[in-house]
Amino acid sequence: MCREISPTEQNKDIVLQFYGAFDSRNISQALALLAPNFVAHMAGTPAPLDSEGFKQFGMAFYLAFTNGQHTFDQVLIEGDKVVTCGTFTATHLGEFQGLPPTLKQIKLSIMHIDRVENGLIVEHWGQGDAFGLMQQLGIVFLPGPALFPHIIKSLLSKLFKKPRGINNLGV
Repeated sequence: MCREISPTEQNKDIVLQFYGAFDSRNISQALALLAPNFVAHMAGTPAPLDSEGFKQFGMAFYLAFTNGQHTFDQVLIEGDKVVTCGTFTATHLGEFQGLPPTLKQIKLSIMHIDRVENGLIVEHWGQGDAFGLMQQLGIVFLPGPALFPHIIKSLLSKLFKKPRGINNLGV
């Protein structure tokens, strides 16, 4: 007896095939699952990306990080949308945004929403922990000049704070 797959289950399968193809480094198979009118809304990009912009974005990541693996803790389906939440792990073996390879293992939290239409992904929303990624790669963010007076004041107040007695009552 053959069970018929519902359209929502088909959408889930298509989205999981896309991430599976990316993880197995079969980029042509992954790209074949994107519709010609595909649009991606990526956190940190000033405007939505078309399929070519998304391909360039993905290839930069693909070339910088090997052994990539998406692990989804949750896959939710609502109509034509598939939500995937989990982690992405990889090894930084190529240049990434001007940063030379660090050979470090990375693990970042991710959340995607993909909309499927006629068997292809037509829209993508992507959010990854960029700050966590930068920390794992050893990039340190420094506070801007506007914060320095507040930081200095806080440090000085801690340095010159009067010590209290054992019972914090000054006794």
